This record gives sequence, structure tokens and C-alpha cells, in this order.
Amino acid sequence: MPRYKILVEYDGAPFAGWQYQDNAPSVQRTLMQAVEAFTGEKVMVQGAGRTDAGVHALGQVAHFDLASERTPDTIRDALNAHLRPHPVAVLSAEQVAPDFDARRSAVRRHYLYRIGNRRPDLALERGRAWRVPRRLDDAAMHGAAQRLVGKHDFTTFRSTECQAKSPVKTLDRLDVSRVADEVHVSAVARSFLHNQVRSLVGSLVLVGDGKWSAGDLAAALAACDRSACGPVAPPDGLYLVRVDY
Repeated sequence: MPRYKILVEYDGAPFAGWQYQDNAPSVQRTLMQAVEAFTGEKVMVQGAGRTDAGVHALGQVAHFDLASERTPDTIRDALNAHLRPHPVAVLSAEQVAPDFDARRSAVRRHYLYRIGNRRPDLALERGRAWRVPRRLDDAAMHGAAQRLVGKHDFTTFRSTECQAKSPVKTLDRLDVSRVADEVHVSAVARSFLHNQVRSLVGSLVLVGDGKWSAGDLAAALAACDRSACGPVAPPDGLYLVRVDY
């Protein structure tokens, strides 16, 4: 039974997240329906990351098994034909070893959060970035972010609904940079807690706004208390960019 790996791009706005749900549209369910329409087989499509409702992906990775071999190009094109008009696209497909697992084989996940840092409303980027009209100090945000890099108990920046067994994670990188009138927050780790990136971004914006210092951010981390977290950034600006194997 051959196993296939696919690279997927999607706009998360119309979905209740990646995870399959019986009563709401999800990216996983949409892909499974496309595979069934193409092959007649009901298969489980396993993803590398369970993105939340409204979160986008530039490079989500998933895998599934088929009863017989198909060429990668055929899989890519057939799935895309059945995915229309949903805002989901299979960028590539390849046959992989039977023990490849999109989630468990991953060694690093890359996320990007886009902040539209301008006074005018967002027109073209509405729903794809978080507009913050006040000028943010991106240098201060980046400096403070370095206090969070490394292995820590991230209870403060973890959703109360998070199902991870431990709040301890190792954050490999957390960088903040300005690109024209946007502020980008890039986060890299093997895995993340539920709402961790959005929680980090919301607290970093307090730093950029001059309401928190780097010390305040470090103190929030050390508190290991969800109530010490700043506001959680909306899902609009979050993208799963890449998964490394």
C-alpha cells in the first residue's frame, strides 16, 4: 500500500481549522473528500500541524495511503480538480517510505505572524494580517523575544484547552522584523502548544507598544500562569510556512 506526501497551501478563513469535524468545514475533511472523489477510497489524511480556525498555511504537509500506485503529478492535479472552489491547493505530491509520518517525522515547524502596522485599514490583506494602527517598536519586540528562546515552561502562553501532556517546549527561534508597513514575527520549534504563537505575538505587541518591557515579558513567562499572558493575537495573521523533516 503506497504512501504519499503532499504539500498543501490554504486560506484558513472559511474553515474551522485543520482537524476533521463532523459539523463544520475543516481542511482535513476537505482533503479527504477530494481523495475519495478521485480514488473512490476513504482514507485518513494526516497533517503535520493542527492549525486553528482562521489560520493559514503556505506549506502544510500531509500524508495518506492508497490501495494502488499513482504518479505524483496525477495525484496533485486530480486532488486540485476536486478541491475547487475551496481555497486549498496541493502544491506537490511524492511517494514516500511506508514509515513516513507527516506529524511524527517532523523535526521543525516554521510559523510566520503578519502584523499590518499602519493607520489605514487593510483592504487587500484583510483577513490575512492583524492590523495594529500604532507604530510598533520592532527592535524592542525582537530584543524582548530573545528572552523566550530556549527550553521553558510555556504555561503562560498556552491555551487553557491545550491537550499537550507537558507545557515545556524548546523554542529554537523567535525573530521580529519590519518589512515595509508590516511587522513579521517568525517562530521555529519542533512543536508548539495550542495558541502558543498567537499568545506570544499578543504579548510582544505590548512590548512594541511601550506597555511592557523585556523584563515584563520574561516575568510573564516565569509566572507560569495563563492570566499573566497579554492579549491573544487573532488567527488572521498566522501562517504555517514550512515543516522540516
